Amino acid sequence: MRAAVIVRCGHPPVLAERPWPPPAADGNGVRVTVSAAPITPLDLLCASGTSYFGQPALPYVPGVQGVGNLDDGTVVWFSTTAGMCPGDGSMAEQVMVPAADLVRLPADVDHRLVAALGLSAVAAWQALTWRGELRPGEQVLVLGAGGIVGQAALQIARLHGARRVIAVARSAAARQRALSLGADAVVELRETDDVDTLADRVRDVADGPVDLALDPIFGLPAAAALRTLAVGGRLVNLGSAAAETAPFDSATLRSRSLRLLGYTNNELSSAQKAETLGAIAERVRAGQLTVGYESVPLADVAAAWLRQHDGTADGRIVIAPAVTAENP
Repeated sequence: MRAAVIVRCGHPPVLAERPWPPPAADGNGVRVTVSAAPITPLDLLCASGTSYFGQPALPYVPGVQGVGNLDDGTVVWFSTTAGMCPGDGSMAEQVMVPAADLVRLPADVDHRLVAALGLSAVAAWQALTWRGELRPGEQVLVLGAGGIVGQAALQIARLHGARRVIAVARSAAARQRALSLGADAVVELRETDDVDTLADRVRDVADGPVDLALDPIFGLPAAAALRTLAVGGRLVNLGSAAAETAPFDSATLRSRSLRLLGYTNNELSSAQKAETLGAIAERVRAGQLTVGYESVPLADVAAAWLRQHDGTADGRIVIAPAVTAENP
């Protein structure tokens, strides 16, 4: 079968022939014919050889998430530990996956769109509804609205009853996309911003204080968001794309009894992830949840990988393996 293979850390995968995946030694593996495999930040990090998991065992097939079909045609989403533990991932025509890591999806769902959303949408969903305790009628601020988490959050907040959703994004294209996804207002994130100027621009478009801020970027934008929150307001952080530290002060937190909360998908049980992915798939199926992505054939994986790495891709890239031979 054909597969994308990492042969050297810090370099894009090459297209190569790999043996068909053998049955798992413990009998717990299920064969999946892969239809969609997103290139995620975790894939890039693991393949760099600089992640907290250490250098991966080479060569290996990357891809920590994917969507495909079982032998009986059942559509599934699945996760792998490629790059974190020895073994291959989703960027191949087929992969063997533990049964516990499969989530069954509706037969007519868009495989590539679900793959593009994946665990990023799970994070947005759970950070808003579980960790952030979003209530109907609240005003929500989404930082980093151009990313996959941010795009999903804009729509998920609305689906859960937010009365107003404000997006903060750097590029004009990201701000335009946020409006198309239902944002009531957008705020430009500028290189020249300080905490006060960014907070003032958010207040200018907000309908009163913000109740809940979703923050996948941290840094100065998070500090500005805290200044826009209502008494008892919440900020949920789930990333540090802008900076690892943020310049906020004790008085801002104390003066309005604010809550600063952290979130990670690692705290979810397998059942919680499966339930959330199922809900996301149903929203995709109903045309209520989408995200910007680009579908690329497996043959072009090296160039696609580089574009995802350097940020020139238009949204998340989803590799679409095409089976060219039957597993004998």
